[in-house]
Amino acid sequence: MSDTYIDIEKESGEAGFGDYFALLKPRVMSLVVFTAAVGLLAAPGHVHPFVAFSAILFIAVGGGASGALNMWLDADIDRLMNRTRSRPIPAGKIEAEEAMALGVALSGFSVVMLGLASNWFSAGLLAFTIFFYVVVYTMWLKRWTPQNIVIGGAAGAFPPMIGWAVVTGGISVESLLMFTLIFMWTPPHFWALCLFMKSDYKNAGVPMLHVTHGRRATRNHIFVYTILLVLISVGVAFTNVGGPIYLITALVLNAFFLEGAVAIWCRDEQQASLDSYKREKAFFKLSLLYLFLIFGAILAEAVLVPYGLGGW
Repeated sequence: MSDTYIDIEKESGEAGFGDYFALLKPRVMSLVVFTAAVGLLAAPGHVHPFVAFSAILFIAVGGGASGALNMWLDADIDRLMNRTRSRPIPAGKIEAEEAMALGVALSGFSVVMLGLASNWFSAGLLAFTIFFYVVVYTMWLKRWTPQNIVIGGAAGAFPPMIGWAVVTGGISVESLLMFTLIFMWTPPHFWALCLFMKSDYKNAGVPMLHVTHGRRATRNHIFVYTILLVLISVGVAFTNVGGPIYLITALVLNAFFLEGAVAIWCRDEQQASLDSYKREKAFFKLSLLYLFLIFGAILAEAVLVPYGLGGW
């Protein structure tokens, strides 16, 4: 998309509700909401339903604020990538400064309101999550190191810890394990996307692993991180947030996930390009299903425990 086209669209188009909502990265927000809710419901103890609803709402707002600030800072990159050039800022629907102001306002609002609605430890954890995603990942890691998505993946792993802290006022081994699940899931999930996005990140000058170390190295890393993920996710079954339902779910999901990682690992670029990276795309879609189902199993255990059906 040329700068001329962007300028014309900016003059002719007006931002609607959908554009502002897109600025908050609703798909990412849905993952934040779900994993935070699982962390909250799996935590020992009880909070009033209104407090629980309010906490999840403000965590969602904080996630959306991070998305808006990310789009503000990444507007120059987004203009150069096919996957992101239709986002509100590069498409000329919303000014970058407007996105920045919205992100800052929502960040402050979400942190303060979460502190008032639940406790200040969870609010502090939300504030750190926003800072980590915007400053550590977006401003620094993403543009300077091929390990960007590995370290930066921590930002997406904090929501279940925040949900847990809403109930308990702190952290525990269980909340750290839920954090680790997402932390280990993020690299193979995102690197699979990179493999079939071809030259997007290279054109934008983003040092993703496949750009700096090649696609073979990326396939190797996907395989290694998948093995680590499998070990951790099965291990969670034998903690206080696990149980037989979770164990069966984890074994089935990990069998499919490991099979997909092995298939990607065994391929070369000629094979992959001939079938338009179908296996890489399938693995990416499977990774989304994997995370929702694995956390869904944790949720099922938490919901069924009061009835004597969940847990060991």
